[in-house]
Amino acid sequence: MRKNTKITAVAVVTAALAVGLTACGSSSDPKTAGGKADESKALVVAASPTPHADILKYVKDNLAAKAGLKLEVKEFTDYVLPNTATEQGQVDANFFQHKPYLVDFNKKNSTHIVPVVNVELEPLGLYSHKVKALKDLTSGQTVAVPNDTTNEGRALQLLATNGLITLKDGAGSGAKLSDIKDSKGLKFKELEAATLPRALNDVDAAVINGNYAIEADLKPAKDALALEKAENNPYANFLAVKQGNENDPRVQKLAKLLNSDEVKKFITDKYAGSVVPAFGAAK
Repeated sequence: MRKNTKITAVAVVTAALAVGLTACGSSSDPKTAGGKADESKALVVAASPTPHADILKYVKDNLAAKAGLKLEVKEFTDYVLPNTATEQGQVDANFFQHKPYLVDFNKKNSTHIVPVVNVELEPLGLYSHKVKALKDLTSGQTVAVPNDTTNEGRALQLLATNGLITLKDGAGSGAKLSDIKDSKGLKFKELEAATLPRALNDVDAAVINGNYAIEADLKPAKDALALEKAENNPYANFLAVKQGNENDPRVQKLAKLLNSDEVKKFITDKYAGSVVPAFGAAK
């Protein structure tokens, strides 16, 4: 996993890009002087490194040219800048998030990002460097969870499903630590999602997003003490754009490629169950 300094660097680059776009016109504006989409421009997509940027780079290197799509991938290592860059027109689209996170982000930041097409699911998992099985997590031990609203709720649901905690009746995907009815003596530490792999040496276990687990050389299908089920999971990651840009021909081309048989095979072969295809309309 990259250091936090990389996030700061990305922020600086983003700010510089914003200045450049102010002077030269937004790179995300696909319209020509006649008001029609200019498909000759590269589609710039913000993505977290793994698996999102990996999947996009596969499309760029193997599928885009044949489809008449110019594709540029910009990597971000946090969960905020991709959406703000998309909202401000510094990039055309992003690929890193699921629907509960986006709904919460739009509400809190007055942004207008909308999903286009589902692509894949990264099962959330519980990991530890100190215990070998769920039964070994006992009273007094500390579990780290993501500190953003939707991923924390998702993490608590995973812990509850596996009998480590009991949640209050009605606690849903937005569950908070205050919604824990019975902690079974466990203690909890809230941390930024990207830092959780590095915290494994300091806590007894941590609930980690799939992309950050993979970047830290964890193998979710093998290393997780508990892992989300893929079936009927609402946390599929999707391609997203600023509202109004859904029908940009370049976006539609990319959406089709991301749901292709070639991409399905790439995901299945490369990630061996740590990331799974989750194609279809994003609802």
